[in-house]
Amino acid sequence: MSLTKHHLVIVGGGFAGLWAARALDDAPVRITLIDRHNHHLFQPLLYQVATAGLSAPDIAAPLRHILRDQRNVEVQLGEVTHLAPEARQIELADGTRITYDSLLLATGAGHAYFGNDQWAQHAPGLKTLDDALRLRREMLVAFERAEAETDPAKRAAWLHFAIVGGGPTGVELAGTLAEIARHTLKDEFRHIDPREARVRLIEAGPRVLPSFPEDLTTKARAQLEKLGVEVSTGKPVTHIDEHGYKLGDEAFAARTVVWAAGVAASPLARQLGVPLDRAGRVLVEQDLSVPGYPDIFVGGDLAAINQADGKPVPGVAPAAKQMGKHIAKVLRARLADKPVTPFKYSDFGNLATIGRMAAIVHLGKLKFAGPLAWWFWLAAHVYFLIGFRNRFVVLVNWGMAYMSYQRAARIIFGEASREVVPDEGLPQSLPEADKQRAAG
Repeated sequence: MSLTKHHLVIVGGGFAGLWAARALDDAPVRITLIDRHNHHLFQPLLYQVATAGLSAPDIAAPLRHILRDQRNVEVQLGEVTHLAPEARQIELADGTRITYDSLLLATGAGHAYFGNDQWAQHAPGLKTLDDALRLRREMLVAFERAEAETDPAKRAAWLHFAIVGGGPTGVELAGTLAEIARHTLKDEFRHIDPREARVRLIEAGPRVLPSFPEDLTTKARAQLEKLGVEVSTGKPVTHIDEHGYKLGDEAFAARTVVWAAGVAASPLARQLGVPLDRAGRVLVEQDLSVPGYPDIFVGGDLAAINQADGKPVPGVAPAAKQMGKHIAKVLRARLADKPVTPFKYSDFGNLATIGRMAAIVHLGKLKFAGPLAWWFWLAAHVYFLIGFRNRFVVLVNWGMAYMSYQRAARIIFGEASREVVPDEGLPQSLPEADKQRAAG
């Protein structure tokens, strides 16, 4: 069979798309991998770039380099804007049309602001390298603005960092920001004490890290508070603007607000005209194909499918990798006229880091927290990084950070988007905790 006989188009070079392509290395398939970016991103460590612990190349690698030895893959930089399932075609932003025999949509998810999209400009999320570099810039600039500010109330606003969303991303960001303020920046400023920075983690639900067992989340909260993070649960954010945010009717002046509260699937799925779940994900068949379109597959954060126990497959990297491999397996079976097996997710556990020597791990019946969990988390993430260079550099940087508390990538470049705002925009009465900080 000719290598060019069956054409698979993969949209998205994330975990699902890349793992599908690699699993078809020796298959009689011609693959076109299309992505808006030229790199594969190890998203679980994206917060480390945002908090200046790692640089962008440490957690990303060019797709062309990763697939350089796989001769049946062609990588194309572009954005898919239109789907034509009946014609088996996709259209790129530049008007290019590509015909496929099979299609894999693995475009991931973006930010969901629950009907308050106007908050996005004031509370950016963290999904891409661009997001991470912007957040790093805003965070470091906030300390610089506070150093130059003579008004106590304005200074307190610059030193107030709020993270909305108590999932793994929010917890990791909050813990690391607290560590930076209390250790990394110590003694570097002359007019402010960075240790007085207020880091608040806001979760609308009753507890942080709700996907973990309750006893572990209780330990996680205690570890966060030990690091100096204020944890607010049970009350949602009701407003966000350039001056701060509101919890209920109470306003808080904060110049850095980060959104980590919700995700929405790529809008590309809507063009299929098939049932979607509340997050916009495709309700796929058991083989991960689209209902009514057996030649179209969906993987990663764009796919909605339940496990054997009825619980949804989580939107995590291991699940996306498994989906990508399964789609490759299904395609091989179809080309060989063999039976197709349903997708079965293997849950290898759940882990989250909170800060220096602080993490929680849940592996089946095994649950533990603290330094041992942190070392386990570190080993797991380094192991799954792509490429020897990435693993080596991350280990070196983390080793230096552990010994010195320093962050290796604290360079401000680009133009900060959050400039000084007029006095009248700030809340006229600060909450008591802010008053105390301003007075200090």
